Amino acid sequence: MNACAIIAASGIGKRMQLSSGQSKQLLEIGGLPVIYHTLRAFECASTIQEVYIATRQENIATLSAMAEAFGFGKVKAVIEGGKERQDSIRNCIRAIENGMADSGRRPDIIMVHDGARPFIRPSEIDEISRLTMQYGACVPATKPKDTIKFVGSDPGFFGETPDRNRLLQVQTPQSFLSALVIQAHEQAELEQWYGTDDASLVERFFPEQPVRVYETGYHNIKITTPEDVEVAEAIYRKLQTEEETDGEK
Repeated sequence: MNACAIIAASGIGKRMQLSSGQSKQLLEIGGLPVIYHTLRAFECASTIQEVYIATRQENIATLSAMAEAFGFGKVKAVIEGGKERQDSIRNCIRAIENGMADSGRRPDIIMVHDGARPFIRPSEIDEISRLTMQYGACVPATKPKDTIKFVGSDPGFFGETPDRNRLLQVQTPQSFLSALVIQAHEQAELEQWYGTDDASLVERFFPEQPVRVYETGYHNIKITTPEDVEVAEAIYRKLQTEEETDGEK
């Protein structure tokens, strides 16, 4: 199995209330940048052969140096992202296609992950890869903890309440057979259509393609607000303890 990962790390983190020019991917968790933890997971995943990172132009040198310093040999390229997240992914897909032209081979799978989700586990990445090969597309998700309500026609009041048993909170890495996601992004670019995530592109342009759900735990959070940093520190400590315990067995 030959899987390639795209890491979206171009976000400016408005909700993090950071100073101008700061990147939430470079905030520290456990004394190391958020993006370090993300890259380490993909470096350790056995199904991943190459990693492409999309980031802001001013962070390219920093992330390239970090990958080299920590020995993340799977990082193939760090490239400039686009105006929107979807543009950044498309830029990485172009880089992957250029690599295909040079090598003469296409990855079986392309998966897309948020750089600000530092706690995805290598074993989860490998299982998502396996399910992608089996079903064509796989997206991780968790069950919502809270009741979700629609807003009514008057936005100051609630409307109906959907069945929580049929709702899932979508996460990343979202994974697809490479030809499928490449074509979906090409068609979206052609129509200038922007989706909320990569799965929404596949759902729009390939409605016959089922997307397999892979239910994860609640550790795979996205660093979005200042409060998330404290939660992330707690998750990091818990995962470190689990790794140390496993290492002693």
